[in-house]
Amino acid sequence: MNIKTEITKLHYDKNPKGLLFNLLKFCSLFYGIGSSFKNFLYDKKIIKPKKVDAFVVSIGNFTTGGVGKTPVVAEIAKYYISKGEKPAIVSRGYGGKLNNKNVHVISDGINLYYKADLAGDEPYWLAVNLDGCAVLTCSNRYKAAKYAVKNLGATKIILDDGFQHRKLHRDLDIVLTDSDKMFGNENLLPAGPLREGMEGFNRIDKLVIVSKNKEHSRAEKLKRIFEKKYKKDVIVCKTEPDYVYNIISGEHLQKGTEAVAISAIGQPEQFYKFLEDDFIIKNKITFDDHHQYTASDIEKINENIITTEKDAVKLALLNKSNIFALKLKTSVPVNEILESN
Repeated sequence: MNIKTEITKLHYDKNPKGLLFNLLKFCSLFYGIGSSFKNFLYDKKIIKPKKVDAFVVSIGNFTTGGVGKTPVVAEIAKYYISKGEKPAIVSRGYGGKLNNKNVHVISDGINLYYKADLAGDEPYWLAVNLDGCAVLTCSNRYKAAKYAVKNLGATKIILDDGFQHRKLHRDLDIVLTDSDKMFGNENLLPAGPLREGMEGFNRIDKLVIVSKNKEHSRAEKLKRIFEKKYKKDVIVCKTEPDYVYNIISGEHLQKGTEAVAISAIGQPEQFYKFLEDDFIIKNKITFDDHHQYTASDIEKINENIITTEKDAVKLALLNKSNIFALKLKTSVPVNEILESN
């Protein structure tokens, strides 16, 4: 097991101990100082965010990866498209091979310009699944948003994973959290999964609790707790398994079939649990988040392979007929998220 996997385990251990954790905890002191100082400069308006000529919605989270932002981003984009708007999603493009110091148009809403290995799995998936919505990547989200408004006519900017990216002014800050993982051990990076201290709750406009389960009572209970504690609007987003399909032919895989599960996502445990409820999973193979797949990763697997849709966009480049993806159905109450804005 590699060091990254060990650190992730510590992040979601409610009572972490040991030499590695103590070392990471020491490093967290410096991370916390840097994060707090940056937020202080913005909160006191010593540094001011830059504005673009469009309404900006930020979808983000307090913790590192695996919360479930991508489906929420997609549903908000679809909502704006249905209202006659021209949304553009701006992403950092993490995991892609493109130089993200430059603005890259993955899709202009009609044409697709890059494949998943270059664009990154999440921007590519969004580009493929959203007609009428531009998708751009750049580490400088202001530069990308400005390009989208000026050159693509964007009227709404959806900032993917943007809560800590304060250089770009946003009109609505939406933060997501996982109903099971929540905030892990509640330590700052690298000792825990938190990207900033919980005082960041003061900047949130809407909190979305993502429930990746078949039963959602825990998420509903957390909604009531957070509404009372933080006096914020809290919305529950429900994600459940739908079906498993072949990524080339579209054929559905029958429940009860044997398969090998593969993933390279931030928090794969729930994905595996979904599969184990309906399929006979002979093996589970987990790669680092945003892993760039090669033929050698799967060449010795002769059984059916089930992966996530995020992973499927990269595995499709290998053109193997035994790869299937789990289709999720996500219930996102977009009106509640965007109401009064």
